[in-house]
Amino acid sequence: MRAGQAPYQEAREHTGQPSPADAPTIDEVNPALPRPRTMEMVTRLVGRPPSALTRFFINSGVALLTFLLSIAALDYINRLLDSYPVLGWIAVTLFAMFTLAALGMALREYRAWSRFAKIDAIQRQAGAALEEANLDKARHVTDQLLSLYHRRPELEWNRKRLSDNRGDAFDAQTLLTMAETELLASLDREARREIEAASRTVAAATALIPLALADVAAALAANLRMIRRMAEIYGGRAGAVGGWRLARTVMTHLVATGAVAAGDDLIHTVAGGGVLAKVSRRFGEGVVNGALTARVGIAAMEVCRPLPFIAQPRPKVGNLVTRGLRGLFGESDKG
Repeated sequence: MRAGQAPYQEAREHTGQPSPADAPTIDEVNPALPRPRTMEMVTRLVGRPPSALTRFFINSGVALLTFLLSIAALDYINRLLDSYPVLGWIAVTLFAMFTLAALGMALREYRAWSRFAKIDAIQRQAGAALEEANLDKARHVTDQLLSLYHRRPELEWNRKRLSDNRGDAFDAQTLLTMAETELLASLDREARREIEAASRTVAAATALIPLALADVAAALAANLRMIRRMAEIYGGRAGAVGGWRLARTVMTHLVATGAVAAGDDLIHTVAGGGVLAKVSRRFGEGVVNGALTARVGIAAMEVCRPLPFIAQPRPKVGNLVTRGLRGLFGESDKG
């Protein structure tokens, strides 16, 4: 034993046991960031496509239920007509009104989905016109855009200016840039405000609602409402069935572009390097869920927007979340 060396240190050296001095330091600067469990569950609920067997089961079940209810209603009305003719005819009238209302709702869903198909066709034609630098295709896209927004009074002046100045464009890029600036710039600003509001709602629900699955329901409702608003802003009208199908389309686009999982750089930027996670893990998770909601909103813009982003800047998640959460976690709303 060397002079000045404690006996237990010599024993540890001989036994090969690790020394406390060799233990890694605890990283107190960057704690583990919270997982966005709420938005991950929302994404799984909306974006998971049903299998062919599931679709067959649901469709056949709905058809069978509708058939049985119709037979039961007709049988009841026939017996009511035999026993109480006046009440029977009232039942016939109510049944006819219900049938007409159901047909009207089905027609509305069909028209809404037809508008989505038209917007999707314009988007694909615009991409082809830009890729091929085809001025004729760009002019056709511009005509379709003017037709799509001809009933929007807030865009009347923009439509007139585009119609007056479109002859000055001699290439597809310039013409579609002009159409984007005149018709979509104001709609983009409105869409950004909707995304900011949805991000704020989801972040607050995650941070403040203590009930299990209640925050998931609130986040799901906020995201579906935001996606429906995206469709309305850009010219589509989503009904009950169409809104759900649109949400699935947006989630599919989100998965295809690889934007479902928030990267560490984004989370550190939004969450302030883990400061919120230190104060409250629920607050940190709320901010991350707000960031993922903003990504869903941007994906909804890309799906519902009739033109790709050409001259107008594509929204950034960090900017949207910062503006959306301003004032929610103690920040000033000034500036």
